[in-house]
Amino acid sequence: MSIVTRETTELDKVHEVDGEIRELVGRDIPSLRRNSDSDIVANNISSLLQRVAGASVQEIDRLIAELQSLRETLSTEGERVGREIARYATLSQSAMQSTKIIGESIARWSSGRS
Repeated sequence: MSIVTRETTELDKVHEVDGEIRELVGRDIPSLRRNSDSDIVANNISSLLQRVAGASVQEIDRLIAELQSLRETLSTEGERVGREIARYATLSQSAMQSTKIIGESIARWSSGRS
């Protein structure tokens, strides 16, 4: 799903929830005024908050899981790159030592021929 489509879908969800909130509040305010029972008010508010927060909490949970997965991937890749760098350094040092030995051998060979 592209970012634009995803954002459009999320924006549509926000508008839908916003409309539902307005409808719920508009519908429940007269009944809240008639029923002064605090349990009914608390239940209505709780229900409203759960509906509003539900989608957001799920999206946050999904993002947290995705970020944790990315963190794991970055950690694994960092360790792999570290191993590759160490291997390269060892190979480079071996090549330098070999070059030095070859250079010394050529110098001795050249001085012996002269």
